[in-house]
Amino acid sequence: MILYHGSNVEVSKPIIITTLRGRDFGNAFYLTPIKEQAERMAIRKFKQEKQGTPTVSVFEWDENKIDYKYKVFNNPDLEWLELIIKCRSLPNYKHEYEIVEGKIADDSVGETVQFVLEGIISKEDAIERLKFQKINSQIAFCNDNSLNSLTFIKSYEVKQ
Repeated sequence: MILYHGSNVEVSKPIIITTLRGRDFGNAFYLTPIKEQAERMAIRKFKQEKQGTPTVSVFEWDENKIDYKYKVFNNPDLEWLELIIKCRSLPNYKHEYEIVEGKIADDSVGETVQFVLEGIISKEDAIERLKFQKINSQIAFCNDNSLNSLTFIKSYEVKQ
């Protein structure tokens, strides 16, 4: 499967990205099967960092290369939301999966997650609300073992 990573630099050797701010599926290297999504992310990262060049790095993912704990969330559901809440509110939270695939909690989804965290809406109401939003996909490679299933193919500059 071909996957894409958008950034302000070429990433030929992926690493687990750790941050002080919680991320959807925890500290990981994030990719997407959606080329346009990676291109938007590359432009966004370039504008945030104010350096480099909007770049998409392309990888082939050999899903059969290693044996790993792999979790797929096909749609936003309670289990998906609970994992995102844990990972976003506890930046050092470690789940049991090596690879997690699911929907992105982007800005609009992130707002809904924040409403849950603040107690404004229930988790069940959040899931109902999210059913009507178009949500993009991501795959988080959560440890070095999972990164071994990726092969860098090329990178290209994104025109703005």
